[in-house]
Amino acid sequence: MTHRLRLAWTFFLLAACTFPGLHASFTTPEAASVTASVPAPTASTAELPRPTPTSAPLGTPENPLVLALSPSAAPEGVRVEAGKAFAAQLAEETGYTFVVTAPESYTKLVEALGRGNAHIAVLSPYAYALAYEKGNATAAFAAMKSGQKAYGAQFIARADAGFTSYYDARAQENTADAATALSQFREKKPCWSDSVSPSGYVIPAGMLAYHNIPTRPAAFVQGQPTVARAVYAGGICDFGVTYIDAREFPSLRDAFPDILEQVLVIWRVPAIIPYETLVLSKTLSPDMAETLENVLFRLLGMQAGRQVVGQAYGVEEWEAVTDAFYADFLRYLEAAPVEWNALIEERP
Repeated sequence: MTHRLRLAWTFFLLAACTFPGLHASFTTPEAASVTASVPAPTASTAELPRPTPTSAPLGTPENPLVLALSPSAAPEGVRVEAGKAFAAQLAEETGYTFVVTAPESYTKLVEALGRGNAHIAVLSPYAYALAYEKGNATAAFAAMKSGQKAYGAQFIARADAGFTSYYDARAQENTADAATALSQFREKKPCWSDSVSPSGYVIPAGMLAYHNIPTRPAAFVQGQPTVARAVYAGGICDFGVTYIDAREFPSLRDAFPDILEQVLVIWRVPAIIPYETLVLSKTLSPDMAETLENVLFRLLGMQAGRQVVGQAYGVEEWEAVTDAFYADFLRYLEAAPVEWNALIEERP
């Protein structure tokens, strides 16, 4: 067996030495499998380890690359096994040694990316924004859902509320820019879904703030179909924002058959709100980062690679991107009247 092949299969669960409750075993390359017994760790043991000072090159058994699973105090066995399988594929393709870990929070994962103690990870939208702001990681792939790598939202109002619609429903496109369309909401009262939702509050509110359009104190009505219901009812708020198209939520159409006629789309937020982002630590050398991006591109283009990534992170379809893809999202997030850093551990 060559030295490179031995490196490619030098693969073990980092938790075996970091999480006291996790014990890993693995077979030889000839067996073509990696197995582990994975009891659930406690929250106190689900910490990313601090890097051990070493002069060994990154990617060697003495200084392995770290593949981080999504944060969890007690990662499910199937996710751990899928993470190990994904790391094994990366090892086979690159010759580098990889270990797998599961941090207990996105905040700690972002910190680990900055320390060079995590090298490949998948981040939520708010966690990606923090990693970008701190200069800890760079975007490599965007998660895709329903064939799209981002989604939008829509500003809605009653047809008799006196607002002008700048959305052509037949062509499914806006007929004016954001500043023009949204200026009519100045000093009007919005209905938001909740304080966490990117589409139901944070990004639309950021757009209003970015364009210097102040509004009256809002009503948070808990749920985007509820926003559509409140706008339909009238008297609660002047306008609202929902995902596209919350008006067609089955219970709403059943209760209010004329809701599409009575509640109009005034303007649609373009598809700028991302799903998860696969990132690489900026502590990686340019050559190593390029190698990993190329290997990831190949693996995510193959069924076997998509399958294990889907099991590990909940998303099978990915598209290569750069940080530039997130420019609009980051712009309006920064302008939003909310401490978005506090939302990182929330699940929209």
